Amino acid sequence: MSQAATLPALLVLEDGRAFAGTSYGATGETFGEAVFTTGMTGYQETLTDPSYHRQIVTQTAPHIGNTGVNDEDDESQRIWVAGYVVRDPARVPSNWRATRTLDDQLRGQGIVGISGIDTRALTRHLRERGAMRAGISTEILDPEVLLRKVLEQPPMAGADLAEQVTTADAYVVPAEGEKRFTVVALDLGIKSMTPKRMAERGIEVHVLPATASLEEVLAVNPDGIFMSNGPGDPETTEHPTTLLKELLGRNIPYFGICFGNQVFGRALGLGTFKLKYGHRGINQPVLDRATGKVEITSQNHGFAVDAPLDGTIDTPYGVAEVSHVSLNDNVVEGLKLTGRDGKPLAFSVQYHPEAAAGPHDSAYLFDRFVELMEKS
Repeated sequence: MSQAATLPALLVLEDGRAFAGTSYGATGETFGEAVFTTGMTGYQETLTDPSYHRQIVTQTAPHIGNTGVNDEDDESQRIWVAGYVVRDPARVPSNWRATRTLDDQLRGQGIVGISGIDTRALTRHLRERGAMRAGISTEILDPEVLLRKVLEQPPMAGADLAEQVTTADAYVVPAEGEKRFTVVALDLGIKSMTPKRMAERGIEVHVLPATASLEEVLAVNPDGIFMSNGPGDPETTEHPTTLLKELLGRNIPYFGICFGNQVFGRALGLGTFKLKYGHRGINQPVLDRATGKVEITSQNHGFAVDAPLDGTIDTPYGVAEVSHVSLNDNVVEGLKLTGRDGKPLAFSVQYHPEAAAGPHDSAYLFDRFVELMEKS
């Protein structure tokens, strides 16, 4: 375990707000959309979540890195965040599973970060002004000069990123114990815990790239279709939306989470919109309207489905309605579709029921997917 020497570092937002601190992780410069996450734990899972691709992530929890990094908790093969912002990095990690420091991990993967700034002030600023482009640099310490480079960066709205994070090759996660079903999971930025949760329930999961064709999906002869979380603007995601329309037209059961919820909404003819600062953290309250229960959920998204909270929506595949709602701001957190034959056909949620890291309130949704396939 070692702690690298630090250099002066600068964070500049696109509206000109600047924060001076010290380097954390790699040195150099990086650009992305500045967002914040409220999780008190799970920083390793956050960093390796592909949904954070092209985002500079601020941890609202002040003390980060105290449990180090291990080789078991990554949610993908690499760190995806564009940059990392923390207030008080741990000087010495202390955990029996740790194999290296978080600082070492960031430097090893070239992730530029900044520490020692007032992350509460930054978070309040983003809540008031919204998520925005930003840059971190240890090379340019003049705010005006760095601001000019920030303003040259593309915004997140209109960004098509799923194909940048998807798997290059298809792979299979075998069922644990007796195999009950076969599912195709379209990787839009999938986390490793998601197919594991399905495998625990006797599902053999065939993970396919985001570019998989209808023929490639049908060749697996799936009992159900799953679409994962992922980064970017759902309005740009044409291929998965078109693919899902074809699959719904064949009455194949569907379950989507996060980005998969937004793709589902678009396949049903609904729109999507960009949230002011998004939902990111592991303490987001959501109402399941079918049961009346409130779930504390893990979320990471900056876009949402635009759908009427009350009433039903007639679609080419059956009748849809909003199934889950955020108790913070009434954002749509889930959809369900009843097929033309009157049987449940598809559902989705805007959050992460695999909950790595996070609460396990929503694990029942994988059981609901099993029931959906059983009934079909």
